Amino acid sequence: MIRASIDIGTNSALLLVADVKSGRLTVLHEEQRIPRLGQGVDESGMLSAAAQQRVLAVLKDYHAILKSRFNEVVSDTIVTATSAVRDAANRSEFLDHIKNTTGWNVTLLSGEEEAQVTYRGALSVLEKENQNGRVAVVDIGGGSTEIAFGREGVLREFISHNMGSVRFTERFLKDSPPSGPQVGEALAEARKLLYGWKERPAAGTELVGVAGTVTSLAGIDLGLKKYDPAKINGFKVQRSFVETMIDEFRSLTGDEIEKRYPVFLQGRGEVILGGVLILLESMKWAECETITVSTGGIRHGILLENDH
Repeated sequence: MIRASIDIGTNSALLLVADVKSGRLTVLHEEQRIPRLGQGVDESGMLSAAAQQRVLAVLKDYHAILKSRFNEVVSDTIVTATSAVRDAANRSEFLDHIKNTTGWNVTLLSGEEEAQVTYRGALSVLEKENQNGRVAVVDIGGGSTEIAFGREGVLREFISHNMGSVRFTERFLKDSPPSGPQVGEALAEARKLLYGWKERPAAGTELVGVAGTVTSLAGIDLGLKKYDPAKINGFKVQRSFVETMIDEFRSLTGDEIEKRYPVFLQGRGEVILGGVLILLESMKWAECETITVSTGGIRHGILLENDH
């Protein structure tokens, strides 16, 4: 059955159309936009009118794409929202705007639900051999980071931290490029949150990364001229490469980063360093020298969970 899902994140809004059969997905169409819904939410606790309008414009665009190419799935499209909307005092108003504009009801995922759905979506697009043994899926979003632990494809436990690329940029990396102390504060906060968890991944756990921070790094590492999920999916990013990119990003402004890497960091230049700092600390915490990149995520997992 052909189904569609939309993931409204703190930084991005993603559309997926897939054929779902017997717990397997065949991707038919994908779209990505970066409307930055969560801009300013960490400080104000509110979704700004401008940010809401940017997301509504994206959703109207997605609605038109679906209506013209996959009209049969428009009314049943599953729309989810995460950290920025969870944190916002005016979230009900925003969700009402979406309903009135598109007809779509939005499912607001808790941090725990987000981790569960991401875990399933991340593993759904990787080769089967990557799902054996212990796996920890790390989802670095704009407002939060979820880590889901499992074994042989079965989720065991999960955690959600209020750290993300947009949140850390606004909270710590206030200058562009940021100062040394600002970078140090962001790293220290990531360590504090990660090591505050009661346990760490067991030895031999494979670290799997999803979302824009890790997929962008993979594309840059591969030297790709366009986003190619077939090449990015399953690629292993080395911790040494993450450290190299941190050294580069911390010396550049957001605009300079986007000009240097327009294919993967357009719309992400201002916040990519915050995400990569979280990624580095996550790899250190997990004692992993590599992270396997998955192009799956919430939008994949939510379709699988609703495969009836």
